[in-house]
Amino acid sequence: MLFDRLQRHASRMFRLYRSAGSFRWLGAAGAFLFLIGPPALGDEKPLQNPPASNHWISIFDGRTLAGWKSTNFGGEGEVTVEKSSPGGEGCMAFDFGASMTGVTYTGKFPQTNYELRWKARKLEGVDFFSAATIPYGDSHCSFINGGWGGGVVGISSIDGDDASQNETTRYLRFDENRWYCFRVRVRPGRIEVWIDNKAVVNLAVQGRRISTRVEVDLSKPLGFSAWETRSELKDIAYRRLSR
Repeated sequence: MLFDRLQRHASRMFRLYRSAGSFRWLGAAGAFLFLIGPPALGDEKPLQNPPASNHWISIFDGRTLAGWKSTNFGGEGEVTVEKSSPGGEGCMAFDFGASMTGVTYTGKFPQTNYELRWKARKLEGVDFFSAATIPYGDSHCSFINGGWGGGVVGISSIDGDDASQNETTRYLRFDENRWYCFRVRVRPGRIEVWIDNKAVVNLAVQGRRISTRVEVDLSKPLGFSAWETRSELKDIAYRRLSR
């Protein structure tokens, strides 16, 4: 298909920018994604509902940052708790940073056999707005939503390749001021991700090297971050899965 060929071409462009040491998707590559118009999430194939499991445990109370700390990336923006709408529920608000702003969870969190869910929206900016750094056994990885200029979705990193250049790489459009529902499932040998109940990652990782980029090391063991983008997060919860 034409879009598949365009994706492969964009992936090659990413590698060129990556070799130049660029963390963001810049210049011609960003213009390329804008011109081809990545598909909206509504165009994705629906996922079968995951099996019922243990109850969800909320880890953000919507009123304070209890259980979380602002991540000291250096140059980070302010993290506050705001109302998502007049009279609405509370959300974490990430202000612009230079370059990353985010939070790190200070409580206990499982290393495997779990699901994590959250809602997020991008208010302003052109890069990832609620990337989740999560445990995978003794390692960690990050799920990137809207990176490298706003359209890249995937897992960083697999065998040293980040979300812009491995088999999880996808290109999706994220509209400003729209809430998206994210869910990540981690089991031994597999990582899965859904956006608005549509599958975007189904990765077999047995025997693969799972790691993070150095930029998010301070997000471990669990954290969220945004790159030069103002955003909001809410309804953060996890549940354990039966083995």
